[in-house]
Amino acid sequence: MAKVPWMLAALVLVAGLLLDRFAPQPYTGLPLLAAAPLIAGATLSFRSALAVVCVTCVVSVSVDLERGRPATPLLVDLAVVSVIGVLALAINRLIVRQGRDLALARDVAERVQRAVLPEPPGVVGPLAVAAGYTAAQAEARIGGDFFAVQETPFGVRMIIGDVRGKGIAAVAAVSIAIGIFRHEAESAPTLVTLGQRMDEAVNKDTARHGPVPAMEGFITAVLAEVSPDGETLSLVNHGHPPPYLIHDGQLVRLDPAVPQLPLGLGLGDLTPDGPAPADVVRLPPGASLLLVTDGVTEARDKRGTFYDPLASERMRRRFSDPDAVVDALTEDVGHWTEGKRNDDMAILVVTRRHRPPRVA
Repeated sequence: MAKVPWMLAALVLVAGLLLDRFAPQPYTGLPLLAAAPLIAGATLSFRSALAVVCVTCVVSVSVDLERGRPATPLLVDLAVVSVIGVLALAINRLIVRQGRDLALARDVAERVQRAVLPEPPGVVGPLAVAAGYTAAQAEARIGGDFFAVQETPFGVRMIIGDVRGKGIAAVAAVSIAIGIFRHEAESAPTLVTLGQRMDEAVNKDTARHGPVPAMEGFITAVLAEVSPDGETLSLVNHGHPPPYLIHDGQLVRLDPAVPQLPLGLGLGDLTPDGPAPADVVRLPPGASLLLVTDGVTEARDKRGTFYDPLASERMRRRFSDPDAVVDALTEDVGHWTEGKRNDDMAILVVTRRHRPPRVA
């Protein structure tokens, strides 16, 4: 692919030379000769573009001399090619500078994202853990999807969520959400209480910073808890895509018995009897809990059909570890969408290890 710009500039230069040499008067190949430096300036390095400019100037003078043109037209042609060549070199410098600025901005954005959303540890309590994050666009590495895993006195607690928003505002909200989760997960006696405390904290933060756009005023999330012995899995779903249980080649979607409102919408005001209890299921040894954001469930193929993990043969295999689940799902979604994505995609997988850790 690196040879294509060179070939294109050379092709235009040769075409201009031939047209200048053989076209009847008053037609000349000057426009094509002048186009070669522009192509080189926009696609090649500065040294390569400078070489193309010099060669083009030599070709222009040589053709005019060969055709016996007077000095004035010769100088005019040379001046035109030279001025366009200088502009092409200036464009080259601007493109290089913008490329460096973009690379720096992307690097800063990625560092901010990793600082806010660090990679979870590979082992937490009785669980092996893996996570994946894929941005919708390579140029936009900051998004509103997040996850966290934390060992607490009540077991291993985790969250996966999606802030309604993009860019820096979304990252700020993600930072707040993860901070609230890590603080409250250590003391909230149940997942339901944890959800209530997070909802109150999000509401307070929204009130403290003034009104925000409707699409950035709430957070969808799934809260999960695995008991210290790894036997029991509890779930509370706050308006988020449901998780999946993977075991022995079977994939089961864990829909909530009673869906809860997203965090930040005032759960207590709209549920006078209090939120429903957490859904509880058994987590067999070797089973994996798969948590995703809507970048997975709303991924579309070329016909506009949503991706469904339950319909995927790839996701019905027996997986040896959570990293294999993350890789398989990422690859499957990429195949479904043919590499095109309209939303960020976060994946969190925890697998109950066959041998629980020894207690000293």
